[in-house]
Amino acid sequence: MEKLQVSEEWLQKYQEIKHILTSSVNYAACFETKEIDGKEVFVLDMGEVTFPSGEILVRDPLVWLRRNEKPYLETVPKGTFPLKTLVVKIEEDHYRYVATRVQFTDKLPVVYYEALIGNENLDSVEEDSYFGFSVDAGLATIVDVETKNAYCDFEEKWYQENPEKNIYDDFFAEIFAQNAIEYPLYQREGGDWINFKIPDTDLTIPMIQSGFGDGNYPVYFGYDKDHQLCDVVIEYIYLG
Repeated sequence: MEKLQVSEEWLQKYQEIKHILTSSVNYAACFETKEIDGKEVFVLDMGEVTFPSGEILVRDPLVWLRRNEKPYLETVPKGTFPLKTLVVKIEEDHYRYVATRVQFTDKLPVVYYEALIGNENLDSVEEDSYFGFSVDAGLATIVDVETKNAYCDFEEKWYQENPEKNIYDDFFAEIFAQNAIEYPLYQREGGDWINFKIPDTDLTIPMIQSGFGDGNYPVYFGYDKDHQLCDVVIEYIYLG
């Protein structure tokens, strides 16, 4: 099984502090506006992402997307969904990615709870604290466990064939640069995102520049007034 076997003690503790692990931001509303805190914002269409099993995770694709990484406790609908990223204009010709969103329904989220795996230490949770995921290569991805496994297969094979090379410098850098030529909107020279089709599969793995680079970033699931899952959001730049 991919998911952790979560203890009853952990689940009980989570229910007690769940209300703290929320975001003050309604991301769905942010994706509908044209300006936040006096800054212009735009929505960038990055294509689609497929979740064959509905068990998903968010990681740095070049450093932390390992075969033994576990998905979140929350299961999402199976299928293919639009992948969109909120972009802020910092100054002329200078843009940064604020958040990436995958939307499952057209209902309005009313609360966003942090996405968790089930092994987090909940004893030290305080207001405004979050767990998030680590970024060490300046990139984020959101994938299904089947996509994760397919990518790990691809990466392992690539390194077997290119033992002295680096997969970003010697493979992905060119793909990022080409994507920036084909889709120049809100990208820097060299490229800020790709939605890479994994060879010999029908799956794609998005790789997206993470706000201001390396660090720790939270992920949230949005729920409507009936407690039904609406979307999942990766937050790169805090909007609160």
